[in-house]
Amino acid sequence: MGSTILFHPSIGSTNDAASLTARLSGERSEGLVVIADEQTAGRGRRGHAWFSPPGSGLYVSVVLAPTRARVDPGRATRLLTLAVGVALAEAVESAAGLRVDLKWPNDLYVARRKLAGILAEATGDAVVVGYGINVTATSFPPDLRDRATSLESELGRSCDRAVLFAETLAAVDARYVELLEGRFDAILDAWRRRAPAAHGARVTWTTPAGPVSGVTGGIDDEGALLVRVGDRIERIVAGELTWEA
Repeated sequence: MGSTILFHPSIGSTNDAASLTARLSGERSEGLVVIADEQTAGRGRRGHAWFSPPGSGLYVSVVLAPTRARVDPGRATRLLTLAVGVALAEAVESAAGLRVDLKWPNDLYVARRKLAGILAEATGDAVVVGYGINVTATSFPPDLRDRATSLESELGRSCDRAVLFAETLAAVDARYVELLEGRFDAILDAWRRRAPAAHGARVTWTTPAGPVSGVTGGIDDEGALLVRVGDRIERIVAGELTWEA
């Protein structure tokens, strides 16, 4: 992890840059890291923009190859985003002393405000995992002010981005090794301990038949969110959820 680190003062998307390098380098790209001081076209899941102003956050993408896992490569791939979420939560706690919550499938929260997000995208036999962490107490756009937060806003003091970057790489590497070795329970247990909203929260999502609401009941061993709808359990593997207050 991090044997090659490419830094860009400004770039459209670190995920796009990492994906291009992975396609050109093949198997040699595993562990490649792309980091930028600013993204001009940063994005989150389902095409949402990711606010990435210069000097304000940590914008990183890493190239991983969970398909080479020794045990159940398919399951390792399905659990990759959860594993990175756990790693980032651990890194934030280690670097800044702030405990954060995980929200399925890929977000880090403090109370009701989003601190960080993860975007995993397949590229050939590899997966590019991008993550953005809001660090400085910057001025968010109007549509984000009530929904986003930063480390410095929560801490009331400065946070060293270089230290945070190093901690994230170390933590992602450790959890990635667990995936490759098939230690899935360690990742699932760690995720569950940090995800209070995975139980007892009301969520709504859209189906071809219309909106459906239910109450969360944890995740299964494949990382799918379980939601009780009436007298049945729905298994959510992807899609956009609305989490009700």
